[in-house]
Amino acid sequence: MSTMAGIQGQILEVTVVGCQKLKDTEWFSRQDPYVVLEYSGTRHRTRTCTDGGKNAVFQEKFVFSLLEGLRDLKVAVWNSNTLSTDDFIGNATIQLQKVLSQGYDDCTWTLQTKTGRYAGEVRLILHYAGAKKQNYGSAPSAPPYAPQAPHYSAPPAPSPYSSPPYSGPSPYPQGQYSQPQSAYPPASAYPPQPSAYPPPPSSAYPPAPSAYPPGPSAYPPPPPSSAYPPPPYPPQPSPYYPQGPYPGQYPPPPY
Repeated sequence: MSTMAGIQGQILEVTVVGCQKLKDTEWFSRQDPYVVLEYSGTRHRTRTCTDGGKNAVFQEKFVFSLLEGLRDLKVAVWNSNTLSTDDFIGNATIQLQKVLSQGYDDCTWTLQTKTGRYAGEVRLILHYAGAKKQNYGSAPSAPPYAPQAPHYSAPPAPSPYSSPPYSGPSPYPQGQYSQPQSAYPPASAYPPQPSAYPPPPSSAYPPAPSAYPPGPSAYPPPPPSSAYPPPPYPPQPSPYYPQGPYPGQYPPPPY
C-alpha cells in the first residue's frame, strides 16, 4: 500500500495496558504474569505484576524501529516463578496494517495456548507518527485546471415554412426622432382585393316616391290661416252680391 511504504527506520510506540481473563497456571497461589514483545529480533519485557492473577495491569510503553517488509508484532504472556522455569500462558500475533495506515490502533487481542486454546486477552495501544506524513506525501494532487473548449452543436436546419431573415437595407430612415409618429388606422401594404359579392345598395335621399298614391282623407283640409297677398283696404265690393239702390240710408225709403 502506498500509505505503508517507506517505514524503514520509522518509530513505532507500543503501550502494554494490561491483561484479563488469563489462564491460571498456579495451583496453590496467585500467578505473577508479565508480557514480552518481539519485533525484528528486538525484545522488550514488562515488569512482573506480582499476584496479578488472571487480571494484570502494566501501563508500560516501548519503542521499536520499524523494518521494511515486516508488519506484525509478537506478544507473549508468562508467569514468573522463583524456583522453577516460568510458565507460558499464551501468545498472539499483532497485525500492524491499521496503525501504519491510520497512525493509531487501540485493540484487545486474544491469546492462545500452544494447542490453540483460549488463554485470555491482552490490550495494546500502538502509535505511528509517520502515517500522517506519508498520507500527505502520497496523496494524489489535483490535476491542473484546463478549461475545456465549449461544445457547439450544429445550427438547426431552416424551416421550409419560415421566411428567410431580411438582409436588405432598412426601410426606415436612420434619422433621430424626438417622438415616433403613429398612424391610425395603419395603412395596409397591399391593395384591397375585389369582393366576390356585390356591395349593398347605398341609401338615397330624398326617398323614392311610393308606387301607391295616398288614399283620400276622410276630413276636409283646414282653411288656410292667412292669404297672401293680403286684400286691399278698404274692401272692394264683391262682384257676387249687388249693392242696394240706397246704400248707406236707414230705414230704406218706402216704395
